[in-house]
Amino acid sequence: MIRIYPLVAATMLIAAAAGAQDHGYTPADIENGGRLYQASCGGCHAQDGAGVSGIELARGQFRRGTSDTDLIKIIQTGIPGTAMPPHNFTDAQAATVVAYLRNMATVRSGAAPTVLRGIGDAARGRALFEGKGQCTTCHRVNGKGPRLAPDLSEVGATRPLPELHQALLDPNATMRAGNRFFQVVTRDGQTITGRLMNQDTFSIQMLDAKERLVSLPKSSLREYGFVRTSPMTAVQGKLSLQEVDDLVGYLVTLKGLNP
Repeated sequence: MIRIYPLVAATMLIAAAAGAQDHGYTPADIENGGRLYQASCGGCHAQDGAGVSGIELARGQFRRGTSDTDLIKIIQTGIPGTAMPPHNFTDAQAATVVAYLRNMATVRSGAAPTVLRGIGDAARGRALFEGKGQCTTCHRVNGKGPRLAPDLSEVGATRPLPELHQALLDPNATMRAGNRFFQVVTRDGQTITGRLMNQDTFSIQMLDAKERLVSLPKSSLREYGFVRTSPMTAVQGKLSLQEVDDLVGYLVTLKGLNP
């Protein structure tokens, strides 16, 4: 038996399922973070990030924390009982240090950081997002739009620039596990595709293509699992490279703050 629940229940589950993701960073972030690192961190960690035994910052080897959010907190509060002191950095300042750490190897090698891909005009990008690009057909921004595809209200703060570009040009290459669609096939041959909200030993709850929360007993299913390919179509052939840069220019402005 398939049970369908009101949208308010689906909204509550979406909020509960949303997880913290890493922050994005720009070339200016990396440069500013490098200055802060050299002034406040280099004395112990050394300029190559390998000054503390067991920690190689340039290779992304940390004793505690792996996400940008974790690292920002460690930078600000320090690690009690160790030589790592707290720093009086704002969230934005600590985030730039993390941006530098993420790009330390390329910066020190003299190579251009991978985030230096072009950022176009945000106003033109918004027009593309809402018009020619048809992004609002699937995506939600600041409380407006469908709920089935990933909410992009904070995508500028959670996705690095190269990932935004690649997501537009090759969605399958950058699809994160939490954004994969889920598909079930019932014993009578009905196929339902949507967003997995929850599952336990006996049942599955998912948001279907009509944004209805459905509950399905696993005993009624022939098969179920995540879809390996992204439902999003690539913009190659639909948008020019300049239009892609403009679209990214708009996406990086989406940082969870309503205009």
